Amino acid sequence: MTQTAPPTTNAAKQLVARYERIIEISQQLASTLDHISLLQRIVAAAMELTDSETASILLLDPATGELRFEMAPNIDSAHVDTLVVPMNSSIAGWVVTHGEPRVIQDVSKEPSFFPNVDEQINFRTRNMLAVPMRTHNKVIGALEALNKRDGELYNGEDVKILTTLAIQAAIAIENSRLFQQSDFMAEMVHELRTPLMALKTSTSLLLRPDLPKDKVGDLVVTMQGETERLIRLTSDFLDLARLESGRAKLEVTTFDILRLVNECIDIVAQQATARGVTVSTPDEALRVTADRGKIKQVMLNLLTNAIKYNREGGQIAVNTYRSLRHDEPFVEIAVADTGYGISKENQKSLFQKFFRVASTANQAVGTGLGLAIAKRIIESHNGIIWIDSEEGKGSTFFLTLPMMVD
Repeated sequence: MTQTAPPTTNAAKQLVARYERIIEISQQLASTLDHISLLQRIVAAAMELTDSETASILLLDPATGELRFEMAPNIDSAHVDTLVVPMNSSIAGWVVTHGEPRVIQDVSKEPSFFPNVDEQINFRTRNMLAVPMRTHNKVIGALEALNKRDGELYNGEDVKILTTLAIQAAIAIENSRLFQQSDFMAEMVHELRTPLMALKTSTSLLLRPDLPKDKVGDLVVTMQGETERLIRLTSDFLDLARLESGRAKLEVTTFDILRLVNECIDIVAQQATARGVTVSTPDEALRVTADRGKIKQVMLNLLTNAIKYNREGGQIAVNTYRSLRHDEPFVEIAVADTGYGISKENQKSLFQKFFRVASTANQAVGTGLGLAIAKRIIESHNGIIWIDSEEGKGSTFFLTLPMMVD
């Protein structure tokens, strides 16, 4: 007698669908090398596969050993990396230390639940599932799913599915880090070769016994300039590497953006005067919530560029405006110059590393990293930066920052 297989239940069909979905997600993660995009995809997948209200990724900082939030959709990006979770008194810390998953069906009854995050972001966690993110023989962090929808509880299948995702996610994160390091190292070596070759040539000439004495001073000046260029390059490389890896920590405070703008103008005043460029500032003082040092770095870069690529006797106008973005109050800052402008084609690549507009490449010395760094800094504050320019009519750079609301 031929036996027929029992009909497939709805639960079994749903389970198969979930595992088919995780295969699709794993393929997507494997092909994503941008660090931030990868983390966003992992969080979205964790929410989808466990049917949770939200999810978060916590990773161990290789330098300090601290466990930090790296991505959480309900935490502002300007504050996410400032949240350090204690290893010895938190659920995520326990998961990372022991390398095992934990299910907490009622966090109010769990002594190791770390409530500080809920308090800071005004979120109420009911239940959670946390699993280790393991790659090879090393745990690099924890993946959390929070608040199972419709008041449901996390079950054994949720643990299995999130553990499977966490393994794939950990491998993808490590691959992304390795790719960024190798790609960045290749770019760095390429850019360092020019000043190093100039230094090598200069030292070789200095060692020649037949070198005229009047040429020695010229070579020393050249070596000094190339040494300063190397220092700028390495400093910018380090800044960008930290920003791209998510390791740059924001020291967020509230400050008057007009006062900061005036400080920056004082710093570049001599450079502006030398080219006959005048700078006007806004009248209204607006307060923003951001890392003051990093925003000062961005403003100095924009003002320096506006002077370098301006016409002799040109003008620069800095203005600030109140604006709304996704119903959140923002300050919009505009830095306008009367320079030669940038073509639409070149504007597409302007914020890429090492990009220089061909027509002005020899006009001023720079590392080609300033705008790439500025973009990363502004995006880390949940803001945006863009350019409006027309050839022959100058350029205006815009950026947005969270505004302090009284």
